[in-house]
Amino acid sequence: MTRLFAGTPFDIPPQCDLCGKPETDCVCTDQQKAEVEAKRQRDADRQEPSQQTARVSVQKRKGGRQATVVEGLTSKANDLPELLTRLQAGCGAGGTVKAKEDLIELQGDHRDKVMQTLRDIGYKTK
Repeated sequence: MTRLFAGTPFDIPPQCDLCGKPETDCVCTDQQKAEVEAKRQRDADRQEPSQQTARVSVQKRKGGRQATVVEGLTSKANDLPELLTRLQAGCGAGGTVKAKEDLIELQGDHRDKVMQTLRDIGYKTK
């Protein structure tokens, strides 16, 4: 008997969070449990857009090309690929996410459109 109230009327065996069955009868794999826990952690780390400030700038690249860069939004607190998709659709340009550096880059000078789109979503911009 390892549980505090084991063998008494107050004994409630622990249940699985995924399937709701007692842990002794659970059929969930460790991988499923790890995926659910990782998703729960990602959701807990997310922040509201109104609590974050995005810095938008235009950088010159070799060959005279320009790139609009969005900084200040962390990949831990945001879904950067989804945000990039919205910005690309609004600007009609290609781009990329550099998650290690927490950057979003768009091809061309789209500073005004990007700032307006971010404000519409709810981010503060500089």
